[in-house]
Formats: sequence, structure tokens, C-alpha cells
Amino acid sequence: MPPLTQSPRSLTPAAAIAIGWFGAALAASALGAFRTPQGAPPVALALAAGAAPLAVLILALGSSRFRAWARSLDLRFLTLLQTWRVAGLAFLALAAVDALPDGFAMPAGLGDVAIGLTAPFVALFVIHRSNRLFIAWTALGIADLIAAVTLGVLYSDNPVGVLHGDVNTGIMATLPMSLIPAFGVPITLVAHTLSLIKLTGRRAIKQ
Repeated sequence: MPPLTQSPRSLTPAAAIAIGWFGAALAASALGAFRTPQGAPPVALALAAGAAPLAVLILALGSSRFRAWARSLDLRFLTLLQTWRVAGLAFLALAAVDALPDGFAMPAGLGDVAIGLTAPFVALFVIHRSNRLFIAWTALGIADLIAAVTLGVLYSDNPVGVLHGDVNTGIMATLPMSLIPAFGVPITLVAHTLSLIKLTGRRAIKQ
């Protein structure tokens, strides 16, 4: 098995963007930018969660230079980034004290933990053996994130929050939990997208 290596030069721009992105998400959260007035949709938080993955998707489709950079990344490194998702246990803990609705916390938390726990196994034993299995695992990871965001909105206290009751997902708009939809979710989606770009490049080389 080839060693887990990654060129520092290729990661420098991405690391700088990620650090700046985290700082911006933290500052916006501290200033209350993601708090939504009662009855209004969570537009700011939705933009924070979706803007970066959408930008990466557009670049992947339209920029050969970006695709070449993505294909220079280490697929195991990108896969191991998903291990942070074991932090989804926090959703389960908050649901246990009625700080989050079960209908949101259970699927979002359990899905994240499942992807986070299996990420090392996938990185070590799957990516060099089965492209189909890796794609299936990645699809599950993406579906979990999309489902979590969707449920977060449906259980929020706003006009589209048709599932919320006495407990809603308002806590996700304040620190420290706001960092999950504003930074954790989009950067994880970006990592999944970069992994798929890398995989398509590897398949093209084999062909």
C-alpha cells in the first residue's frame, strides 16, 4: 500500500482558504449573523452551508486547472478528513437533554458517526480495491449531510419548519453549534466532491 503523502505545496492554498473560512464563520456566528428572526427562513445559514460546495462544483465543471489540482490531492487524506464527523455524537447528547428534536438529531447524529467511524477503514482498505464501494460510501456521506441540512430546516422555527414542535433546531444558529452548518457541513461536502474528482482522474489514467 502506498504511503499517505500529500504535497504541502498543493495543500497550502486550500489550507489558507479553510482557515480564513473558519475565521469568517466564527466571526459571523459571534456577531449573531446566523440568528434568524422568528418567522423568517434561515437564509444566512443556508448560504453559509451551500455557497462553498456550489462554488467547488462550478469550478469542477468549468475549470480544467481546478480539476488538475483536485486530482493532485491524496484520496486517502481526503477520506480521513471525514473522521471528524464522529462529533455527530453531540447531536445525540443534545437530543437527550431536549435541546434538539429527536427527528433531526437521531438521523443526523447517527449518520455522521457512521461515516466518521468507517472513514479510516475506507481510507486504508477500500479506495485502492473497489471504486464502486468507495463511490457508494461517498454517496451515503453526501446524502447524510443533505438530509441533515434538510431536517434542520424542517425542524426550525420558521415558515418552512413544518416538523418543529416544542423543541426546534434554533440552537444550530448560535455558537458553538452554528460552526457545524456554517463550516463543518460545507467543508465536508467539499472534501467529498474533491474525492470524486480525484477518483475520476484516477479512472481516466487507468483507462
